[in-house]
Amino acid sequence: MTGRVDFAKAAPKAFKALINLDAAAREGLDPALVELVQIRSSQLNHCAYCLHMHTTDAHEAGESKERIALVGVWEEAGEAGFYTEKEQAALALTEAVTLLPGGVPDEVYERAARHFEERELAQLIALIFTINSWNRIAVTTRKVPGRN
Repeated sequence: MTGRVDFAKAAPKAFKALINLDAAAREGLDPALVELVQIRSSQLNHCAYCLHMHTTDAHEAGESKERIALVGVWEEAGEAGFYTEKEQAALALTEAVTLLPGGVPDEVYERAARHFEERELAQLIALIFTINSWNRIAVTTRKVPGRN
């Protein structure tokens, strides 16, 4: 099998645009929340490269090992007090937007809207579709965790 394309080199304008979108999406969001959302999306998309990157970033930013480890079961862990209601709402929205099981259910959207002001909610939505784009690029090009 031949190697996969180096997206950053082959499509530098698209790569730079996505970097700029990523930076814009993060503006005004809690950095811990950003990492939790990126970890959950990466889990759902089976993106080992992004999962490795964001769990490492979260740990380096001071996120606890327990919260990082439990993101995949955030509902159960939330009931035990590991995640705030706001974080749980963001993770529910992350799952709905990432999986798109027939759309984003009203109750999921409304739950997030109760915890995020309109601008912050728009930023969160942008963050979710940005990490989904990164996940799809990394999975498609077979980025190797910890190597490239």
